[in-house]
Amino acid sequence: MRFEGKRVLVTGGTRGIGRAAVEGFLAEGARVAVNGRTGDSVRAALEGLDGDVVSAPGDTSSAAGCRSVVVAALDALGGLDVLVNNAGSGGGGPTEDLDEALWDQVIDTNLKGTFFCTKYAIPALKESKGAIVNMASVRAVMGAAGASIYCASKGGVVSMTKAWAIEFAPDVRVNALCPGAIDTDMLQSLAVRMAGSVEAGYAAFSNDVPMGRVAHASEMADAILYLASDQASYVTGIAMLADGGLSAGSLGHGQKAD
Repeated sequence: MRFEGKRVLVTGGTRGIGRAAVEGFLAEGARVAVNGRTGDSVRAALEGLDGDVVSAPGDTSSAAGCRSVVVAALDALGGLDVLVNNAGSGGGGPTEDLDEALWDQVIDTNLKGTFFCTKYAIPALKESKGAIVNMASVRAVMGAAGASIYCASKGGVVSMTKAWAIEFAPDVRVNALCPGAIDTDMLQSLAVRMAGSVEAGYAAFSNDVPMGRVAHASEMADAILYLASDQASYVTGIAMLADGGLSAGSLGHGQKAD
């Protein structure tokens, strides 16, 4: 029970990696504020959760939205020990086809949201000597055709993580998690767009991963909980890759060794 009595806010906590993180924190004794874009989405998520959970709905793509989310969490929990900046947005395509609306959607959600949730939460986290886990991506360290805006947003998250680790030390630890291919609604949609079905898309993704598979969201939750826990008490400013070995290098499919 690493988080017995700890107060945690997870943005984007209604589904995917965020939902798995919420479940992980609850299982280890935390009190958790769950954020989603709307009150309805949060209420629906809370109905399936066991434990001490509270609602903190709001759109984290604006500074005002971030403030309202953090205030709701602080009011309900009485403070904060852990902030998980998980809310995110995808989308992409050839650069010449992209527009300002998509740029604003992805950058505002992934980068602005992370910044302003942290801005409003940091006084409480300093008081509790807490921890922040920011959700980045393997695409923060590896480019991908058609993902320029997404790569930029997640690269920015990693850079902010490093800056904050210095700025907030020694009171608050700040780390980023960089997942690879994870079984979420977002990846399922991408698989269908790319390959016509989830199964075909996942097979294509797995072909590039040394571990040979797409990960479960619970595996990312385990990494988040580690970074947020006292087990990582001397870990700050890192971008932890959890990508099945994708970023280690090419598998060399179709190549023959000399």
